[in-house]
Amino acid sequence: MKNKRLMLLTVSAIAVIAVGCSSKSMDKMKMSADMPFSDPKSVAFSKALWKAMDAADLVGSNAKADKPYKGSHPHGAVLETLSKEVSVKGVKSKVIVKRNYGGPGVSIANVSADRAKYLKAVTVMFKRESGYDSDNQNWFWAKYKPDGSLHKNPKGMKLAGRVAKGKPKGCISCHKAAPGGDYQFIN
Repeated sequence: MKNKRLMLLTVSAIAVIAVGCSSKSMDKMKMSADMPFSDPKSVAFSKALWKAMDAADLVGSNAKADKPYKGSHPHGAVLETLSKEVSVKGVKSKVIVKRNYGGPGVSIANVSADRAKYLKAVTVMFKRESGYDSDNQNWFWAKYKPDGSLHKNPKGMKLAGRVAKGKPKGCISCHKAAPGGDYQFIN
């Protein structure tokens, strides 16, 4: 009798754990499918995008615009903007690369003399295929560290994909206000 009761309790406990795990797993899967950024597909795409930009001399030590210029928050005190068509996972499109400089002593002259010392982030807009994010002209957003790894927001989410979609602050909400309705401040 004790063995049957113990077995019944054990089976019941396993069933409760299994149901709990599966509902957690289901919630996690649903959450990742609904996430506008930081999901595995966006992170993978950001890695392929970095490789394409590196091959096109848009990032890394060979990347240089004609002249750094005075920047503003949230990008940096000094900026450089580069743009070119690149191909990523079968999508050939325009990429806009903003090199964000900051730190003690940052100035246009100092950045011109030593870009690596002041480079804090590389922010990117890449025009994806039709249907990627029709609400926002199909732009893919990423914020990289100088080494090509992704920056994270305060919640630890990697900044790649439809960054801050539907939020009052962030890439999309700011760039929606760009003149010309094309999400681009520099044309």
